[in-house]
Amino acid sequence: MTVKDKLKYTKDHEWLRVESDDVVVVGITEYAQSELGDIVFVEVETEGEELEAGEVFGSIEAVKTVSDMYMPVSGQVLEFNEVLTTAPETINQDAYEAGWIIKIKMSDPQELNELLTPEKYKELIGA
Repeated sequence: MTVKDKLKYTKDHEWLRVESDDVVVVGITEYAQSELGDIVFVEVETEGEELEAGEVFGSIEAVKTVSDMYMPVSGQVLEFNEVLTTAPETINQDAYEAGWIIKIKMSDPQELNELLTPEKYKELIGA
């Protein structure tokens, strides 16, 4: 299982990549997509909305199950990766790059300090 060094992680198996002082890109980890199996649909209807950390921002449907996705930090959902509308399997193929899900404009960048380091995430998944 790949765990990238320059990312932050959540216990819900999401990753965050800081793009600027207050913008992060969010996706699910390679571990999460492997547990879900073949992803067939991604739904994010919260684009443009302000949400708190822990609130549901969308759902991801795989052959096996449907899972909610949670805001890792508080802020506004700026953008949804439109590629996933027609090619949700992109998450299975490239979870950390082309398979990103949303961009968030953080309302409190200090919340990043509450997320897991790559080392802590590896402990969580037993890698």
